[in-house]
Amino acid sequence: MVNFERFVLSNGLRLLVHPDPTTPMATVCVTYNTGTKNEDADKTGFAHLFEHLMFSGSKNAPNFDDIIQNAGGENNAFTNQDMTVYYDIVPLDNLETALWIEADRMHQLKLTQKSLNRERKVVVEEFKETCVDEPYGDIWHHIGPLLYKDHTYSVPTIGKDISHVENAELSDIESFYRNFYCPSNAILTVSANVAPAEVLKLVEKYFGDIPAGKPVFKDIPKEREQHEIRRATVESKVPTPAIFMIFHCAARKTEDYYFDEVLSDILGEGDSALIYKRLVKDKEIFSEADVYITGTIDPGLFILEGKLNENISFETAEAALWDLLDDIKSKPLDEKELTRLQNRIEHNLEFAEVTAFHKAVNLGYYELLGNANWINEEGQRYREITVEDLYKRAKDLFSKERVSLLYYKAKTE
Repeated sequence: MVNFERFVLSNGLRLLVHPDPTTPMATVCVTYNTGTKNEDADKTGFAHLFEHLMFSGSKNAPNFDDIIQNAGGENNAFTNQDMTVYYDIVPLDNLETALWIEADRMHQLKLTQKSLNRERKVVVEEFKETCVDEPYGDIWHHIGPLLYKDHTYSVPTIGKDISHVENAELSDIESFYRNFYCPSNAILTVSANVAPAEVLKLVEKYFGDIPAGKPVFKDIPKEREQHEIRRATVESKVPTPAIFMIFHCAARKTEDYYFDEVLSDILGEGDSALIYKRLVKDKEIFSEADVYITGTIDPGLFILEGKLNENISFETAEAALWDLLDDIKSKPLDEKELTRLQNRIEHNLEFAEVTAFHKAVNLGYYELLGNANWINEEGQRYREITVEDLYKRAKDLFSKERVSLLYYKAKTE
């Protein structure tokens, strides 16, 4: 059970405080309700670029890393399609320092042409390293457009085209900052051995006078339902061919999301997973394979992927994957197997709430979803799943009329 108190400042900033007597450290986490899905079509990669820019210094804090390190702590950030998260972990005595620095860059970030040029270069190099030079690194640039014809999830977090970042003007970045980095678009979570009332006083001190802002969000279109098989083939310098079988799956806040998560565990989690036992170990179709869901706030993707063994054709691999899914669709899962999975999921959920850091990050995430207390209800949602729920969901989800297939060929020279 994660206990917390929730406050809302007059400027709209949501504050969640978890009193944690088990740690001498304090975690401060700021979750901004902006990610890749909020970007303009011709200005993608800005959320990720801005994650870098937020460390370039503010009016009163010219070097964030030095300040946090001198305070005995560490800080970092991450971006995905739905949100951007910044966090600081410091000794409790320096909690105020972390709050001050986050408030200063929320309101008075120092955006200059010099900082833009510097961080833009870093992001461009990252794009080259992870998307161009790394084997299969461009996979999301193929999966996104194949699966999403309407929704902005078609764009990878790093951006659709690196030219968007390369051509970014300072005015573009300033506009992005004004639109999304403001109290009314942020959630502040604090996990530390401290009374919530004391944290509220400090937060009012540093964040209370920041103008609320008026976040500007584009109207993100709902993805139309897929009614046809989609296929694509790409070719690149990779060690071995790979196949990706993909289905549209449930949004994060729906009941079906939990069914999809358990089905992905049955198929792909660990050495006991069906895809490993049958298609890697027994039939030797794949050298390695995985099954997972993207878990996005809006409807996401259910993905099966495998690296083909030598002399295995794409057609053989595809047929083997369908045989696997047909088995899941043909009869309900064994009750004992479901119980085993539910116990493992519950253990993983409990483990994820051990550290103050994870509790702070997760509280912000569930608040963004709509209710921070869902952090305490997840286990029950998984425990309530029945074998009949999974059986019905599998028959609906794994439709041969609504599948997308990507063949990733190894280029031969």
